[in-house]
Amino acid sequence: MAVQETTKRVTKRRVRTRANLLDAAFAVFAAKGFGRVSIEEVCEAAGYSRGAFYSNFDSLDELFFALYGQRADLIAEQVAGALALDGPDLDVPAAVDRVAEVLLLDRDWLLVKTDFLVHAARDPAVARTLLEHRARLRGAIADRLARARGHTELPAVLGDIDGAAHAVVAVYDGVTTQLLLDKDVEHARAWLKQLLTALLTAGSATTP
Repeated sequence: MAVQETTKRVTKRRVRTRANLLDAAFAVFAAKGFGRVSIEEVCEAAGYSRGAFYSNFDSLDELFFALYGQRADLIAEQVAGALALDGPDLDVPAAVDRVAEVLLLDRDWLLVKTDFLVHAARDPAVARTLLEHRARLRGAIADRLARARGHTELPAVLGDIDGAAHAVVAVYDGVTTQLLLDKDVEHARAWLKQLLTALLTAGSATTP
């Protein structure tokens, strides 16, 4: 029993340490840029030793992927939750409004993500892992669109469901890139609504 309690305490402490390292890394990455931060700086910001870092992560890349996984999960949950309110029939304008209202538009995260995208573009192994993470968001969108197929017509120009999911993510990427420059979150949400509505409804209306 004593061994089990000790194990639980160690596990909880490890989880807390990992979470604190992730929070500290996010703040440092956002302030200085992913490529300009050392492991020592992350440890200093979190108040831990290098040993604590290496007991949780092998590298800054691995730590970033843990951060990215958190955000990818959050965004996928936001999208899935906003789209799940409709039945089989997908009310596209209403669904787009809900998605645009809840979708993560955090400028600090966008700064970190953009830095890492540049880093990944120069390293094929990192790029493959990042692409796998991005595929999770597309999968959540494609799953909902697939369940609406047969009830809701999507524009033929989008091709198959996977093509539609790629297009939705591309719109999000474009809007968030503009947000990095103008820092106008409300404008970004408005553009996201307009572009996604146009994308998912263009040419789908039927004439009486």
